[in-house]
Amino acid sequence: MLAIIIPYYKLTFFDATLQSLANQTNQKFKVYIGDDASPENPTDLLEKYKGKFDFLHHRFDKNLGRTSLIKQWERCIALSGNEEWIMILGDDDVLDDNVVESFYSHFREFNGLSNVVRFATVELNEKDHSISNIYVHPRLEKGLNFFIRKLKWETRSSLSEYVFKRQAYLKHHFKEYFSGFYSDDMAWIDFSEDKPIYTINESVVTIRISDISLSGIADRDIVKQAEYLYLNFFYDNKLSCLSKTNRLFVLKKIEFYHYFSHTANFKAWFHLYIKYWSNFDIKELYRFHKRILIELLKS
Repeated sequence: MLAIIIPYYKLTFFDATLQSLANQTNQKFKVYIGDDASPENPTDLLEKYKGKFDFLHHRFDKNLGRTSLIKQWERCIALSGNEEWIMILGDDDVLDDNVVESFYSHFREFNGLSNVVRFATVELNEKDHSISNIYVHPRLEKGLNFFIRKLKWETRSSLSEYVFKRQAYLKHHFKEYFSGFYSDDMAWIDFSEDKPIYTINESVVTIRISDISLSGIADRDIVKQAEYLYLNFFYDNKLSCLSKTNRLFVLKKIEFYHYFSHTANFKAWFHLYIKYWSNFDIKELYRFHKRILIELLKS
């Protein structure tokens, strides 16, 4: 059985989200709606969908999402029962009619093989116009390969397109980064537990990018800080698991964050210097020395 969790706050596009659930060709799921003390009460809209699919609506007394999206996600998950698989669906995102059906038709193939399943995606603006091509993925992909592809802007990712095992979630939970950015990306690597991420490319999840969505209003500095924390975990713990080319790519990302943030001390620079030496590449080492010299001359 599949639990679909909706951390609700905005009413604007919620009707389209609910309609996509009512349209599912396989109704073997239950929806849990966790209302984050929203000023936009969805009760009247939910009345329209009673009997069209199985759902539970709970209104929380205190808003959590403003201070911690992760805590809001987790208390919404806590509303659910004992469903083995969980999807967290944004209150402005939309599922193709066959998403749930595809999940169950592939179940025998991924069950036991993967802890994390994802669907293809497309981005949509507030006027319901597609603003991207459909993003597809390898059928099976290691979490670290996904990490590199995302860092290199070779793909995109968002919370709504993933389904994950409850058991993996209870073991690892979500890591808290600024405004929840990269918390989901980190989760797919943690939850997968070295098993491949399984992709269903024939069904599409539509991701809304608008002036009221988190992705649409994100503060660039906050996103950068979250990206650094996410990246730094791999820098400290997983660098040796990457190919040499990708190790050097991560080192350069860390280096440039230090330049732009002006937060690195001597110890941080020395640590980075040692990492460059241990991943010896004469051209990259030369360029690193050159960039450091230019930075010193600036100051």
